[in-house]
Amino acid sequence: MCLGYALTAMSGRLARDTPNRFESIPERDGGYAAAIRDVDLPPRVATLADEYDRRIGVRDRFLWQWIYNLFDAFTLSCVPARRRAQVKAHKTVLTMFVTVLDDLADRQGDTATFAQARRVPFSPEAVDPDAPGVDAEVLGFVEELYAAFSAGLADAPRAHEFDEVFAFDLRQTLNAMEYTCVLNDNPAMANVRGSRHHGPFNMVMFPYADVDLSFSPCFRVSDLGSLRSLLYDLQGLARIGNWVTTWERELAEGDISAGVVVDAIERGVLDPRTDDADDAAALAERIRAHGIEEAFREEWARRFADLAGRDHGIETVDADALVEGMATVMEHHDASHGYK
Repeated sequence: MCLGYALTAMSGRLARDTPNRFESIPERDGGYAAAIRDVDLPPRVATLADEYDRRIGVRDRFLWQWIYNLFDAFTLSCVPARRRAQVKAHKTVLTMFVTVLDDLADRQGDTATFAQARRVPFSPEAVDPDAPGVDAEVLGFVEELYAAFSAGLADAPRAHEFDEVFAFDLRQTLNAMEYTCVLNDNPAMANVRGSRHHGPFNMVMFPYADVDLSFSPCFRVSDLGSLRSLLYDLQGLARIGNWVTTWERELAEGDISAGVVVDAIERGVLDPRTDDADDAAALAERIRAHGIEEAFREEWARRFADLAGRDHGIETVDADALVEGMATVMEHHDASHGYK
C-alpha cells in the first residue's frame, strides 16, 4: 500500500473500529508514565474522559492526564492562583475537543464527520448529524465536549473581551487540521514550508492563551500584541517537540503530515507514490539514517536559546517563565514518547 493512500484505506469511523493501541504499552522508563497515570483529573474532566472511553476509545486516558499535568508549565503567569486549577480543567476539555476533531481529520480520514464537527463552535444550527457518511455518535460527543467547555467559561471575568480573538484562533487550529487532511489525500503537495506555516497552529497555543486571558483581571491589553508575537515562536517549538516524538506512530498510521516526514519527502528520502506504507518500520529507519529528526531537534535548541535570550517587552505576563515552560514541554514530550 502506497503512503499516499494508506489513510483513505482506513475505516471512516473514529469510534469502535480502531482498537486502543496504548493498552499494552509497557512502562519503559521506570516511572514517568506511572506518575502521569497517577494524576487525578478534576471530576467533570474525569466524567468526560470516561464518556470518551465509552463512545470513542482511540486515545488512552494518559493523554488527558499528561496535558492536565503539563499545563502548569505554560499557563500564563497573569492567571490568579485561585483560578489556575479551574483554567487547567477548562483547557483539558478544550484539548479533548480539539483531539477528537484532529483524529477525525488526519488519523481516521473521516472528512464527513470532521466537516460537521468543525461547525459546532461557530454555526451549531448548521450541524447535520444525518449528512452522508457522518458518525452521529462521535458528532454528538463533539457537541457535548464543546458545550462543557463553553459552560466552563461562563464565569470568566473577561471572556467577552477575548471571545472574538478566541474564535479566530480556534479557526486557525481547525484550518491546520484540514491542511493535514488535504495533505494526506494529496501527498504530492507536501512541502516543509507548508507544514511549518500550518502545522504549529495545531498546538492550540493561541486558544489556550485566550482562555488564560479570559480569567486574568490584571492582564493589560497593551501587552496583547507582544504576547501573541511570542506565541508564534512558542507554538513553533511545541510543534517541533510534537513532530519529533509522534512522527513514527503517525507514519505507521499512514499520516505523512509530520514535519519530519514531509522533510524526508522533500529531500527525496521517501516517495509517497511508491513507498510501501505497510513497511513503516523500514521507512522510519531510512528517515533516522538521514538525520532528519536530529536536525529538527537541533533547530529546536537554537530557536529556544534565541527566545531565552530576548527581552520580549511584556509587562503583565512573565515571558521568561513562559519560554522556560517550553523546555519543560519538550522534556515531557520526550518522556512520553510512544504514549500519546
